[in-house]
Amino acid sequence: MAQPDTKKVFFENLSGTGKAIAVLTSGGDAQGMNAAVRAVVRMGLYVGAKVYFIHEGYQGMVDGGENIEEASWESVSSMLQVGGTVIGSARCKEFRSHEGRLKAAHNLVLQGITNLCVIGGDGSLTGANLFREEWSGLLTELVDQGLIEADAVQKYSALHIVGMVGSIDNDFCGTDMTIGTDSALHRIIEVVDAIMTTAQSHQRTFVLEVMGRHCGYLALVSALACGADWVLIPEMPPEDGWEDKMCQKLSANRAGMKRLNIIIVAEGAIDQNNRPITTENIKNLVVKCLGFDTRVTILGHVQRGGTPSAFDRILASRMGVEAVLALLETTDNTPACVVSLRGNQSVRLPLMECVQMTQEVQRAMDGKRFEEAVKLRGRSFENNLRTYKLLAHRKPESELPVSNFNVAVLNVGAPAAGMNAAVRSAVRVGISEGHKMFAVSDGFEGFYKGQIREIKWADVGGWTGQGGSLLGTKRTLPAKHVEKIAEQMRMNNINALLIVGGFEAFESLLQLYEARTTYEEFCIPMCMLPATISNNVPGTDLSIGADTALNAIVETCDRIKQSASGTKRRVFIIETMGGYCGYLASVGGLAAGADAAYIYEEPFDIKDLQANVEHLTEKMKTSIQRGLVLRNENCNENYTTDFIYQLYSEEGKGVFDSRKNVLGHMQQGGAPSPFDRNFGTKISAKAMQWVTKKLTETFRQDEGRVFANTEDSCCLLGMRRRALVFQPVVQLKDETDFVHRIPKEQWWLKLRPLMKILAKYKTSYDVSDSGQLEHVIRNRPKESDTSVAM
Repeated sequence: MAQPDTKKVFFENLSGTGKAIAVLTSGGDAQGMNAAVRAVVRMGLYVGAKVYFIHEGYQGMVDGGENIEEASWESVSSMLQVGGTVIGSARCKEFRSHEGRLKAAHNLVLQGITNLCVIGGDGSLTGANLFREEWSGLLTELVDQGLIEADAVQKYSALHIVGMVGSIDNDFCGTDMTIGTDSALHRIIEVVDAIMTTAQSHQRTFVLEVMGRHCGYLALVSALACGADWVLIPEMPPEDGWEDKMCQKLSANRAGMKRLNIIIVAEGAIDQNNRPITTENIKNLVVKCLGFDTRVTILGHVQRGGTPSAFDRILASRMGVEAVLALLETTDNTPACVVSLRGNQSVRLPLMECVQMTQEVQRAMDGKRFEEAVKLRGRSFENNLRTYKLLAHRKPESELPVSNFNVAVLNVGAPAAGMNAAVRSAVRVGISEGHKMFAVSDGFEGFYKGQIREIKWADVGGWTGQGGSLLGTKRTLPAKHVEKIAEQMRMNNINALLIVGGFEAFESLLQLYEARTTYEEFCIPMCMLPATISNNVPGTDLSIGADTALNAIVETCDRIKQSASGTKRRVFIIETMGGYCGYLASVGGLAAGADAAYIYEEPFDIKDLQANVEHLTEKMKTSIQRGLVLRNENCNENYTTDFIYQLYSEEGKGVFDSRKNVLGHMQQGGAPSPFDRNFGTKISAKAMQWVTKKLTETFRQDEGRVFANTEDSCCLLGMRRRALVFQPVVQLKDETDFVHRIPKEQWWLKLRPLMKILAKYKTSYDVSDSGQLEHVIRNRPKESDTSVAM
């Protein structure tokens, strides 16, 4: 269990003076490893420790010499956006032997290193734990051989290990996401989106193989993100006779005017008898049974390559800082731990507990206990599988329950990538629950004008990967048109309402709740899903669309910084959207490696601006060539983007020059990221299941109608720390600053000191919320489902 926080502990209480920390990457590479290495180095130096690179993983530790190199602040500059691992990774047979580990121990003692940060998979972390357990015996052997002095045994008595999981497969139990998984999903979805255009042109079927020899996470989530027709994963082999069912499904989709089929196969896919299912098998089957023009694409190492996504950069940076904190707090009796993610929180888990559960999954699969294997993967995996089955496989009309309820879905506010995925999910889950689904065009403006139509299963095909809002969305609030809206609800017999949108959607739901006293038409279950790039809706830590916007910001910042490579020193001032909410500027700044981010929530004055300029000037005099400053569009009415640009230009004369860039609506456009597709899909499915439950509870048999007027029948579904929570909107009023359209408390403000520390600012870092050592929980309570982390 987590230890309770008794008081706030601040960063100044933790010191790394006299400590030596080494960081290595081992096993397969993964995008984001460099961000983790950068965070470990800079946080370690910040607390006063010596930090070392171990090049080429355990092989470098065994070989020693130049492979163990002291790191400096500048040595990790410009590596945040680089894929793979710049310090190298190698699989090392020698380290598996006792003699190899003896050499490694000798090389570490020579540098005084007793703290190891290992970034790799379960094999790498298991090796690190064995090394730790043997450490004192290895030192005794080294003394006996005369390789080290006797007092070294006491001086370096314990080896401390903290692990971070770097693996694109997301096959490690205990964490929602491993470093590299989100970036690999980006590569897969980019390919699938591209293939879909050519497949549609020629009416082809494509069979895609993705990585995952022992874990089907990438296959499952990419299938969910692109709306694939069929998916095959090792944890859940298809039932006997699956070949006929798959061909029937593909044929039915073609008959429904769909011009393409996508089948996604994990490389480790098997049948019920543990026999492999290959892409060639599937291609031959489709050609033989259906005669469809079928092609195979094997993505291979494309999935490991490319620049890391915003999510992976933030995850790796947070984990790297957390790993250093864990090493600072460790004692001789502290077990080796792994830094993990649950929901949007970092946690520390005993390393071997996680490894043992990961190994249990494989044992369950080998023993054909596939349902157990799915459960052992965790609630996130289980929920992904359940949601995919719900959305991909339509039941025959005769098997559908008949509810006689009409549910309307609409978008309100500015468009956000992922809205369409949420609408598709709502429509299909609603139909599966037996409801008649209605789509409202152009938000409440379309509602009062009667732009309401029934929407069918096939109508939302292919919506998952579409950006913007296909239903149409407006910022119009319902208060002025409440009577006409009530009339339309009465005419169409609307029994429940699902609203997908931003702050305007939240305000709209409050207005409809208050209108219940006058119009009984609004005494129905109503639910809102937060969808806005600004991430400024109260009651939720994350909103649909924010991840896509972050990736747009980070990608643009990378390009802008690259434009200055080879030129003289330059600072870029970049304006982001977000209204008064500084989420995009702050979290985008952390992901892009910004030197400063100006936001409304953290007031600043001319002295702060001057201090930032002086800080950048000092950095530019060393080897730093480029600076990056982000500014939220409404952070200060006087210190505008132009003002800050002119100030930096003037004060930096002779040291650096400045450029400015306003990103504008490019942050709102583009295809949704894998995270937003899946977040929108899953929370929408959960919301529709809540709607069904509320409709059943509030239906009055004697009156033949739905009547819901309690606070808990008008809710916002949001992510709070580790849980998805339905919260009555009326209870969120006190948490909201309506003037500036932001929540009064925002979790991401705690990330701002990380950005400052990694940019070499002296600052306080509140570690009261840092991960405490917990234990791996096999079956977490249902209400604490953290599956939103994809």
